[in-house]
Amino acid sequence: MPLSRWLRSLGVLLLLTPCWAPWERWLGSLRRPSVVLGCPVLGSWHSSARCWCHVWTEEPRAFCSSFRMNGNQKLDAYNQEKQDFIQHFSEIVKVLTEGELGHPETGDAISQLKEVLEYNLMEPSKQDASGLQRALTMGWCVELLQAFFLVSDEIMDSSLTLGGRSAGIKSQPYYLNLLVLFLQSSYQTKIGQTLDLITAPQGHVDLDKYTEKRYKSIVKYKTAFYSFYLPVAAARYMAGIDGEKEHANARKILLEMGEFFQVQDDYLDLFGDPSVTGKVGTDIQDNKCSWLVVQCLQWEELDLPAVFLKYEENSYSCLLHLMEQHAAPLLTAIFLELAKKIYKRKN
Repeated sequence: MPLSRWLRSLGVLLLLTPCWAPWERWLGSLRRPSVVLGCPVLGSWHSSARCWCHVWTEEPRAFCSSFRMNGNQKLDAYNQEKQDFIQHFSEIVKVLTEGELGHPETGDAISQLKEVLEYNLMEPSKQDASGLQRALTMGWCVELLQAFFLVSDEIMDSSLTLGGRSAGIKSQPYYLNLLVLFLQSSYQTKIGQTLDLITAPQGHVDLDKYTEKRYKSIVKYKTAFYSFYLPVAAARYMAGIDGEKEHANARKILLEMGEFFQVQDDYLDLFGDPSVTGKVGTDIQDNKCSWLVVQCLQWEELDLPAVFLKYEENSYSCLLHLMEQHAAPLLTAIFLELAKKIYKRKN
């Protein structure tokens, strides 16, 4: 698998890498917080790992003696390695972003990702006290997230036995495919959420951005991948179906189904019965780039319920056609059952 695909699959998890250092490497940061170019996470990894961990892991006298004898030499080497490390991060940003900066669907979100990544390289002197405080807070948010991942990993590693046989998921041949699938789905969902946020930021409405193309991109990445493709793809991998063609065909059907589902959701947000849906819709108040708004901007006079019913019938017919084209005979029933669950739904 190409490096760029791995990094994009990992997405924001790449930023968590410093926290995967052994425990003693970041204990020092609790004693002396270190910010490398405005990023406490990088600081705790870089300076703590190379210097402060010795305070906790070696005899204090041996450490002090060594430091006095070779202090200048070590400091020069440390500074050079620090610069090499910081400069290499620009390559990481390049690999993560350059291939998709001009992507017609996700380009805006990738630009936002590039801006966020490069912000972490700012000099501390360019940040005010509140900015550094926010950065430190973010560092601890990362630590909390990392703790969650460690607990999850322990759960997955537990060798539960069923009938005397190990049922640990890591021992299964489909584990790597599932790992990549979950990482990719997380990344795609974050891209969709970013597109949603930059299209309709709070307190500012730019109706020129509310296009059908943008709406489809938001829905595809924010909803369809994790809601429909992820569970079916995971089940297929576990069943031993791991061919790229089979998964590509399923993806075509399930992404279309995910869009169908979200359009229904947008429609029910306004026209649904709260006693049935269980919620009072707020998409209009929240300035969401919803299907209803996109449709209204295309016409001067519009009967939205009639337009939705027409869309629903056309989309369902399209789904049936995609199933005939791309679904294997034994799997058509699965896709058809999913489609029936959302067709004409009221909540």
